[in-house]
Amino acid sequence: MTPVVSVQDVSKRYRSVAAVDGVSFELLRNGIYGLLGRNGAGKTTLMQLLTGQQFATGGTIRVFGADPVENSQVLKQVAFVKESQRYPDTFRVRNVLLAGRLLFPDWDEAFARSLVADFDLPLARPVKKLSRGMLSALGVVVGLASRAPLTFFDEPYLGLDATSRQLFYDRLLADYAEFPRTVVLSTHLIDEVSDLIEHVLLIERGRIVLDEAADTLRGQVVTLTGPASAVDQLIVNTDELHREHLGPLTRATVRGDVPAGRAREAGVQLEPVSLQQLVVRITAREAVS
Repeated sequence: MTPVVSVQDVSKRYRSVAAVDGVSFELLRNGIYGLLGRNGAGKTTLMQLLTGQQFATGGTIRVFGADPVENSQVLKQVAFVKESQRYPDTFRVRNVLLAGRLLFPDWDEAFARSLVADFDLPLARPVKKLSRGMLSALGVVVGLASRAPLTFFDEPYLGLDATSRQLFYDRLLADYAEFPRTVVLSTHLIDEVSDLIEHVLLIERGRIVLDEAADTLRGQVVTLTGPASAVDQLIVNTDELHREHLGPLTRATVRGDVPAGRAREAGVQLEPVSLQQLVVRITAREAVS
């Protein structure tokens, strides 16, 4: 399958700082990707590179088979919605929807109006008078109703309350099921979106440190709690991500195959690891390596 996005050894430097450092990966057609990482890890810079808003210092980027920079044929297939999205000062909510209808070939006006009603957005209100939550909701409406074949959400939903965020997740999942496309969610709310994400890209200090299907990860990472000697015997062929001591017991989080039967016989408890815990463990290890 031809990838929607192909990135080969791409870097972006600001003088002595490497915001993106030699990354390579692909985004396939029709999937929901989680672009995860700490503040300053390089997520937004990477998305700006993929959407032609920045020039790479080195490497090759292809979006729908072409360089995205100043390429209208590519960019009309791409939606990039970010936190605190800026609009012209004179725009009202209805003007933003009109711009979306003109900019995106796959724009669904009926869906947009439905989303406006869902989030209770006032069509006549100036955008600069919107609350942070309403501004976030407007970005969500544009990103969903665009139905762009490649859609980036750079944490535009942080201003939404929990109920509105769940509404966004529900609408995204339902619409994706009917109109599949490639969606990239960049977020710190990992537990909230873990059931949506099909593939994880984890970036730390400008480097991709994890590029894996979410289902694969869920079956690979576990936490063991038990006597240190028993834990050590069970994890000998795994990748240890974290270890702590709880009195006489050792608690270790590992990536790899740990036989459940052997663990029970050794008196070691196995627990699944959430996607958020996995991200925390890997980024913490990478930060000190």
